[in-house]
Amino acid sequence: MTGPASLAPVGRDAQLRTLLQAVGSPPAVILVQGEAGIGKTRLVHTAIERLRADRRTVLLGHCQQLREPFPYGPVFDALRHAAAALPAGDRLNPVTGALRGYLPELTGHLPPAPSPPPLDDARAERHRLFRAVHALLAAAAPAALVVEDLHWADDGTRDLLRFLTDQPPEGLALVVTFRREDLPVPGLPFGRAYRRRPGVRSEVISLAPLDVEAVRSLTSALLDGAPVPQEFAARLHERTAGVPFVIEEVVRSLRDDAGRLPGGEDAPEVLDRIPVPLLLREAMAERLAGFSPAALRAVRAAAVLRMPADEPLLAAVAGAEEPDADAHENGLSEALRAGVLLEHPDGQYGFRHALAQQAAYDAIPGPDRRPIHRRAMAALSALDPPPLVRLAYHARHAGDLDAWRRHGAAAADHAAAVGDVPLAVEVLEGMLADRKLPRDARGPLALRLSRIAAVGLSYRRVVRLLRHLLSDDFLSRHVRGEARLNLGVLLANQAGANPAGRQEILAALPDLHDRPDLAARGLALLGLPAWGGEPLDIHKAWMDEAEKLLSSVEDQDPELAAAVHANKVTMAMLVGSPDAFTMASALPENHPSAAVRRQAARAYSNLCDAATALGHYGAAEKFAARSRRISDESGALYPVYLVEMSSLRLDWLTGRWEGLRERAVAAVEMTAEAPLLAVEARLALGMLALARGEWQEAGEQLDATGVRDPDSGYLPVTAPASAGLIELHLTRDALDAALAETEWAVGRLRRKGLWVWGDQVAPQAVAALLRAGRAGEAADLVSEFAAGVDGRTAPSAHAALDLARGALAEHEGRRDEAAGHYARAKSAYEGMPRPHAAARAAEAEAGARLGLGEREEAAKLVARAAERYAALDATRDAARCRRLLREIGAAGPARRTRRAGGGVLSPREAEVARLVALGRTNREIAEVLFLSRRTVDTHVARVLQKLGVRTRNDVREPRPDDRPGPDH
Repeated sequence: MTGPASLAPVGRDAQLRTLLQAVGSPPAVILVQGEAGIGKTRLVHTAIERLRADRRTVLLGHCQQLREPFPYGPVFDALRHAAAALPAGDRLNPVTGALRGYLPELTGHLPPAPSPPPLDDARAERHRLFRAVHALLAAAAPAALVVEDLHWADDGTRDLLRFLTDQPPEGLALVVTFRREDLPVPGLPFGRAYRRRPGVRSEVISLAPLDVEAVRSLTSALLDGAPVPQEFAARLHERTAGVPFVIEEVVRSLRDDAGRLPGGEDAPEVLDRIPVPLLLREAMAERLAGFSPAALRAVRAAAVLRMPADEPLLAAVAGAEEPDADAHENGLSEALRAGVLLEHPDGQYGFRHALAQQAAYDAIPGPDRRPIHRRAMAALSALDPPPLVRLAYHARHAGDLDAWRRHGAAAADHAAAVGDVPLAVEVLEGMLADRKLPRDARGPLALRLSRIAAVGLSYRRVVRLLRHLLSDDFLSRHVRGEARLNLGVLLANQAGANPAGRQEILAALPDLHDRPDLAARGLALLGLPAWGGEPLDIHKAWMDEAEKLLSSVEDQDPELAAAVHANKVTMAMLVGSPDAFTMASALPENHPSAAVRRQAARAYSNLCDAATALGHYGAAEKFAARSRRISDESGALYPVYLVEMSSLRLDWLTGRWEGLRERAVAAVEMTAEAPLLAVEARLALGMLALARGEWQEAGEQLDATGVRDPDSGYLPVTAPASAGLIELHLTRDALDAALAETEWAVGRLRRKGLWVWGDQVAPQAVAALLRAGRAGEAADLVSEFAAGVDGRTAPSAHAALDLARGALAEHEGRRDEAAGHYARAKSAYEGMPRPHAAARAAEAEAGARLGLGEREEAAKLVARAAERYAALDATRDAARCRRLLREIGAAGPARRTRRAGGGVLSPREAEVARLVALGRTNREIAEVLFLSRRTVDTHVARVLQKLGVRTRNDVREPRPDDRPGPDH
């Protein structure tokens, strides 16, 4: 965290302009990201100064590194200063009265508190609180809410900010700053993918290190405008990596009394005397060398506390006795005048930047640190409630290991209890990674960590720590068994390493032979059939054994019982059991235990995914909403992540393609270290590319779903990915490759014994077999598929069965029967809804109708399919329909009256331009769009002319607004 800066940001004119424009165009959401010391706070505070000069309301809150579990704290800190912008209490929304207990400073402005909800309804209280904040910000508008250092935020704050971004108050601009590399979930500042809402301006401002010229300008400003030679600026840039904060501290430490550099500005060799890692530390030591003892004590107290503190706390930690109070005040003033400490809002004093705090801390001699930490412990212990995380930190650095263990364990338990799972994991990780932790304390803490981590998102360090601990023999059998089981769950879920997770679970079972409830949890996870190469019967046996073990326990742990039930319900939905929805209605979503509700949240996220796989799209939406709601109030992060991934596949299936590619790409980037977690994003990307004729992209993305890995591949995703590959091979006339993919995909479904996941494989496999002249095998496959889905509640599989039967009937010359099958499939897909599949079924029906001589009906079907494809931006599919309409001799969908003129591309030219931008040759473009080479040559020439470029290498993908509408 930093305080207001005196210097204007150098080299940030464009970013400042963007920030001010966005804040001035509410509602807006602005994300400012960059590494430590890069100038995020200086940029934001410069904007704040200008906004306040224009009499704009700016509410500023900060997230702290050493934080306690206080959800929404940064937002409430900002709202405390909203009084001047608020109307009279009788004009405020009554719901804002719910904030009275959180914002005593606004008591005179807020209406009476509303009647409380039922005491056991945490969700109602949370929702009312969020609505109250929303209403208060709406009343204070136009306003800017600025939350700094979001990477240190608690989950509650992220949830509240996400609530505000979903539908910002009309006059609100929300600005957040964060370090991308320090976010709990990489790439997700709000803990979940941010989706820009219509009418809301969104900006992402990324700050990079300064270039040499900007370093030169900043150095000149620090030297009161003195000219700075290019050579010195280049050397300074090299030694500081262009990070503004480091540049400032180094230059300030090198200045002499006259404000000049020793040896003159043309002596860059002065920088070579300081090793790069010591630059900042040496600069701080230089600045502190001339401080009085009282000022030095104040700076050291602030450095040990690590976060801004008020004057009494600083005095207590500095060791200032009553008679020395004046000396302490003088010392604090001296540190403030020197710019080492800054005054923050609400009478808090601290450093301008975390890097400066660390440099000042490093400058304290080792023997002098422990007494300061002990004084910090004594001062903080007197607070009510005591800040447990900070107490654990100071106890460790004071050398009081017993107090460290006590405060650390209590801090983790308290954080987990209030739903701040990342903080609990962070505390326990830090303790277990510390070599000073006694051996006998590691087992209980490892168990705590494994339990808590199973509901969070962070897993890398946890996995490493648990594996290291499990490799030793000091753990008891019970602790080892449960910790290994939880490690297996973590690997199979969050890490996306299912085979490794299954191995850990199987290895844990012998140590759990006298803990049947825990063993049941492990077996219930193995019972989920979507993973692994075992047949369904083995998964059923594991699930049955899990239920048997659980029923043998008289005093069942509610959380473990809920976990087993969640997996049983998930299995029922995955296999299309008619009882699945009844079983789902019994999930304990209103249980008083947050741990049990987290299991319900996980179950609903699994049900969302399973329902999506089977074609229950409306139910999937409801399951997703329930999972999000329960996760938000119970602190379960992983289910929310699962729902976000499942929603990508759901949006692809249900035709919500706008912005889908960008979201899927972001999901892939976010899961770079665990690629199997992004398989649904890969599937969506592959199928979108296939519909648009982007063959290479389609093949690469579909292959990346794990189609070749029977152990790690998630079959409800790899099966449709295989279907996409079969279609791709057939489209490219690669029949042998299509047949090989057919054999692989059908073989996996056959071995698993679960045909409900073959809804996309079966029609494509039948098409491949029929094209190869293997009609008998196609008929056998249709029969096997029909038997496999009989009695299952799987709408998508039953629609696919009609498609497959239709293809077989058409091949055998029974066109009227084929048209009926295709029509039933189309109707089923429309009801789900699944528009792309419905259009495909309509195309197939049109082919059968043409065979029957019903040209007019066929043309109508093709025209409607073309319209659907165009609405989805399925370029290749729409072009195929247009070609068929030309062959039939029918007019296509009516074009708009607006014509493309000047430099505006027509829709056809825009399609060609997009493919040119992707590097396609004219021959490939002709293949994708079903056009002649000559026609494509003409379109390419027009594209170059309209865009004003000389070569196809200069063509960029056009924006949607660049074209007037469909043409033919």
